Amino acid sequence: MAQKALARLFNWQPACDGVWINLKEAGGIAFLCYLGGGAGDTYTLQEAKDASGTGAQNLAVITEYHTNTGNASDAWTRRTQAAAATVVTAAAATQNAAVFEVENTQLSDTYKFVKVTSTGAGTVAAAPRDLMVQRTPANLPAMGV
Repeated sequence: MAQKALARLFNWQPACDGVWINLKEAGGIAFLCYLGGGAGDTYTLQEAKDASGTGAQNLAVITEYHTNTGNASDAWTRRTQAAAATVVTAAAATQNAAVFEVENTQLSDTYKFVKVTSTGAGTVAAAPRDLMVQRTPANLPAMGV
């Protein structure tokens, strides 16, 4: 039987709006954001030293993200911007879904946690990837500790 991807290549949590995620054992993280109805939203990336948010500050490293409708009817559109701590999606159905990634090497020294917060009603899912230690899914540590 083939080895599954969960716990080998990535971890995933679907409800992580404003939740600190530990990147200590991951090469990076993908944030998957969604707000239907073509309403547009702003997603803000921050870093901290621990799960309680010690030293929290904006992390202005996002230069690229991708958007689409989020319903599997269209391909991803690559979008670029000057390095920022925010991704702003337009009030258009083609930008309902947004994905952007952060490498653990982009965090400031002594910082290991990241979070993304929606300023609207958007949802945020977190998918740490390139896991340093591969386990079975049941043995993955909680992402927020």
